[in-house]
Formats: sequence, C-alpha cells, structure tokens
Amino acid sequence: MAERGRPRAFDRTEALRRAMEVFWEHGYEGSAMSDLTVAMGINSPSLYAAFGGKEALFREAVDLYGRTDGGCTDRALRDEPTARASIEAMLRGNAIAYTEENKPHGCMVVLAGSTYTTRSASIRDFLIDKRRETTDGIRERLDRGVRERDLPAGTNTAALAGFFTSVLYGLSIQARDGASLAELTASIDCAMAAWPGAAA
Repeated sequence: MAERGRPRAFDRTEALRRAMEVFWEHGYEGSAMSDLTVAMGINSPSLYAAFGGKEALFREAVDLYGRTDGGCTDRALRDEPTARASIEAMLRGNAIAYTEENKPHGCMVVLAGSTYTTRSASIRDFLIDKRRETTDGIRERLDRGVRERDLPAGTNTAALAGFFTSVLYGLSIQARDGASLAELTASIDCAMAAWPGAAA
C-alpha cells in the first residue's frame, strides 16, 4: 500500500518525446511496443499506467509534435503579415524542419499513418482529420488574404489551399526519400511562382 503514493520514476515529458520520435520514424504500425518501451526507458505496465496504451500514446505524441517540431505551419499562418508571406514561410520553414539533422525526416502527421490495418483504422481517421485541419487553416488564411486584398477578389481559395497542401505534403515525402533542403527549396520556388498574379 505504501507504494501507491510514490511518484513515477521517469520523466513523462521526456518519455513522450522519445515515443514521438519512434512513431515519427517508424509510423504507428511499424512501432512495436518493445520499441516504444526501450526508447522511453520504461516497462509495458508503466506505459499503460501513464499513457493508457499505444493508441492513446500515439495521439498524445501527435499533439506534442504539433506543439513542437511540427508547429511551423500554425506559426506561419498566424504570424506572417500577408497570405503570400504566410504560405511561403510555411513551405520554407517546414522544408528546413523536414531535413533537420538528427531527427526523422518529413512530417509525422503525413508519414506516421501511411500504412494501416483494420485494427488501426481509427489512427488513419485521426491523421486524416489532422491533415484536413491543416488544409482548412491554409484556406482560412487565404480567405483572409482576399478580404485584406493581398489576393485577387474571386480567387478560388479552396483550390489554392488544396494545391499548397499538396506541395507541403509532397515536400514531406521527398524529404523522407532523402531530398536535400536545396532540392526542396527549388520545388518551393516553383510553387510560389504559381501564386495568383505572380507573373505580373
């Protein structure tokens, strides 16, 4: 009974970050419980006690990713003064993050659920919702750009958001395949040349 009140013998935040890196590198299906417990420095009962299981751990790891390594998109859409500056900062900032040394390459939200089984359909749907949130956030920033007149009136913001989301996720896949920052930058230069009115 005396053991019940003892504090956990591990740093929960650090354990979660290590789990995030395992999921980021290997995906949800590719991350075995043994991989997670070794990386986190805890045993399986402690993982279940602290996080509730693999799926709950993954969801919490994705939230951590969004607040840390994966936060570039939200910052760019929120902080940049124009729609164009927001989209460009989003693409260029993520390209840097996707190719950072000593971290898994690419975006965890794009890559961690690329394979799934019927048992992990809820994870697939969770990640689909996360990616839709990104597209919605991009469209909202473009709509604001139309209102503030830094995008032409009548711009099809839904199509433009879909285009830049596709570019963003394509950069993630290219980075995981070994593309360099210079190669991603060249792709971004081409994408930004498609900005409405860019030729003028």
